[in-house]
Amino acid sequence: MADKTILVIGTYDTKDDELAFLADVIRDQGGKVVTMDVSVLGDPSRPTDYSKHDVAQEGGSSIRAAIDSGDENQAMQIMARGASLLVARLYAQGAFDGLIVLGGTMGTDLALDVTSVLPLGVPKYIVSTVAFSPLIDRTRLAADTQMILWAGGLYGLNSVCKASLSQAAGAVLGAARAVRLPDPDRPLIGMMSLGTSALKYVIPLKPALEARGFEVAVFHATGMGGQAFENLAAQGAFACVFDFCTQELGNHINGSSVSAGPARLTAAGLNGTPQLVAPACYELVDMVGWDSLPEKWVDHPQRPHNRLLVSVVLNEEERRDVAHAHARQLSTAKGPTALLLPRHGLGEWDREGADLHDPAGLAQFFNDLAAALPDNVEAHWIDGHINDAVFADKALEIFDAWCAAGTVTPQSRRPGSSSASRSSSVS
Repeated sequence: MADKTILVIGTYDTKDDELAFLADVIRDQGGKVVTMDVSVLGDPSRPTDYSKHDVAQEGGSSIRAAIDSGDENQAMQIMARGASLLVARLYAQGAFDGLIVLGGTMGTDLALDVTSVLPLGVPKYIVSTVAFSPLIDRTRLAADTQMILWAGGLYGLNSVCKASLSQAAGAVLGAARAVRLPDPDRPLIGMMSLGTSALKYVIPLKPALEARGFEVAVFHATGMGGQAFENLAAQGAFACVFDFCTQELGNHINGSSVSAGPARLTAAGLNGTPQLVAPACYELVDMVGWDSLPEKWVDHPQRPHNRLLVSVVLNEEERRDVAHAHARQLSTAKGPTALLLPRHGLGEWDREGADLHDPAGLAQFFNDLAAALPDNVEAHWIDGHINDAVFADKALEIFDAWCAAGTVTPQSRRPGSSSASRSSSVS
């Protein structure tokens, strides 16, 4: 097994023993270690591979400027910017294979910035005293960030925190050894959906697109899936997107925590990526199933999915807000945008005879959406349901036309792929 190199980041002035323990566990397992100090006031007991001065300078500042700011938050933001830039450069140079950051709230804040600069598939671990806490802004999490609670580790080593630290050290090294990074030489299509009990277009579309030489990644529209989709779209990872389940946008504007954030349905367009869009499950807002529903939803019909998730059915006015939100988000698109509008329904539960069948409500939603559509969006009306063959056929017809016109082109490399297949150059 080829040795892998792990970049260990933390404030070595206050967490020296803990960071040294992490590094020792990695080395004991046969891995290599590169160290980076992001402290401001103090110094480590021994030199790190990248000092706090290197970090601050990378961000166009200095430790003196951080100290003179007189503000702990501002100082750490200086270090976060420098660390993010330095990490991105080092990874592009092949200096490490995985990353682990240790910290309390300050270190975690920095870690969220640092992990976000690395491409999907690069192991990124955060050992934090606030892991899984409501303090963590989900919109700042890189798509594949791993976190572990730094239990009992606020000050000094002990057997409790060693258990957490050793697990994290083994996890990041094991991940670096085991990961199979995305293939940079096969063009990738991003697709949004729910399970096939609700949306079935993935069944014909995925093999059809693969037969055309494209890889297809299907993201689950339950908040974090949409966030990962948007993050990758912003990086230019997709040759084209089939964004056929935009329910997270409705979730967001209606205050649900099952949200991909305010940028949902924008990243591909802003990046100029060709996008096919359909507003599947437009009439539903997903809420946390085990929590009490807000008062505003008490009189709305509800559709429990499982103990984790319950869907609230929107009224006409709320659906109009969802329609207008789609138009606003799509208006920012700089690339080709096709909106597919199947007149017979947008989810298996709204077919004739199903519990959400509402043809008048669907027609009104489509009217509201069509009236608000910006000029950069091309609407395609389909005489069928989103789960009918005619919908998938229309999507492929548009896609094939874009390919023939050169609008969709195979990408020889995706973001971050310049170092995707390299082995570490650090000994």
